[in-house]
Amino acid sequence: MLWNAEIVALLERTIGLDAESIGPSLIDRAIRERLAACALDDLDAYRQRVSASGEELQALIEAVVVPETWFFRDREAFAGLCRFALDRWLPRHPEGVLRLLSVPCATGEEPYTMAMALIDAGFPMGRCSIDAIDVSAASLERANRAVYGKNSFRGDDLGFRDRHFERTAAGEQLKEAVRWAVRFSQGNLLAADFVSGTTYDAIFCCNLLIYFDRPTQVRAVAALARLLAPEGVLFVGRAEAAALRGSGFTTATVPRGFALPSAALPPVSVAAERPAMPQRLAVPRAASAPAAKPRWPGYPRIAARSPLPSASPQPCDLEHAGRLADQGRLEEAALCCGRYLQTHAFSAPAHHLLGVIRAASGDLASAAAHYRKALYLDPQHPDTLLHFALLLERQGDASGAQRLHMRRRRLEPNGEGR
Repeated sequence: MLWNAEIVALLERTIGLDAESIGPSLIDRAIRERLAACALDDLDAYRQRVSASGEELQALIEAVVVPETWFFRDREAFAGLCRFALDRWLPRHPEGVLRLLSVPCATGEEPYTMAMALIDAGFPMGRCSIDAIDVSAASLERANRAVYGKNSFRGDDLGFRDRHFERTAAGEQLKEAVRWAVRFSQGNLLAADFVSGTTYDAIFCCNLLIYFDRPTQVRAVAALARLLAPEGVLFVGRAEAAALRGSGFTTATVPRGFALPSAALPPVSVAAERPAMPQRLAVPRAASAPAAKPRWPGYPRIAARSPLPSASPQPCDLEHAGRLADQGRLEEAALCCGRYLQTHAFSAPAHHLLGVIRAASGDLASAAAHYRKALYLDPQHPDTLLHFALLLERQGDASGAQRLHMRRRRLEPNGEGR
């Protein structure tokens, strides 16, 4: 095992990586890759090089930070963004630009989804600016190319692909109507000079905090709070709400969102009329596409102007359990999953979600048990393969993690993904 405490500490200082969260095997693999690339066989010599060379440090970061993302990964969060933009922000800002941030943006699926969701919901995109920032230069290069393979399109609802992409020999090419709305740049959320002089109305920071230790989580959340505009909304990944405890953030009035109490606003009256919107951006279509206005099925409520979600008790389905986990109410979420499994004992997604919740609670043995049940029920469940592999790496089971990664790769055309 090529494990050097100084190299690990350098990664922790630079990008906030908690080595225990991803496991020693992944770092070991990254160091081996860089040793080979540098034609070195001595770990101490490599330590000296990576400590002295910013270019080599960036290369090591690229080897460690392997993105796992796809379009509309969390539909409820993007629905929350659209509701916030149309029902809260737009009525209060008849002029001006809605400023959005995606960090880390990885290979671009998240910020491009933000743009597609807003286009499909009818937001005037001439009044929207999306900044997308990541520490990885390689990921940003792929994001700027905006050509994606099948691994970036998951689930059954892929109508957005027909509306916003053109098929090419290289893959699915995103149309300019979406690409122009997103601006990519390289940066580190933990850096002292990260994005100065501006704030954002909504921020997506998903599946990053789980890889930080608690002190680094506190630093990252403080940086996000500094970047969030008054009345703004923060979106984080599932089971990451616990990282916001003690930071001042509370659950917002839009799905999956969090706000600072000083920025809380009264709900918008559903009877209130919206101000007239500028002409919405014309989205290029294939010649065979129907002329009807596109509508994203994952966000039907905006057009109907239905009331905001009520606080009444929800049934114990997986969607409700996921919302509880997102709010940091992990025990309630686990109980909800347990009740769901009483009547859906053979649900792989339920066992996967319960595994995620148990892992977020620190009960890794229980998490592993539920991941195993999920894979027994659905051997090709991609999220379980990924999360179980990460858990095994965290526990030091490099061979077990590698087998799961290989199984997941076999599900992806042309070996795409991790």
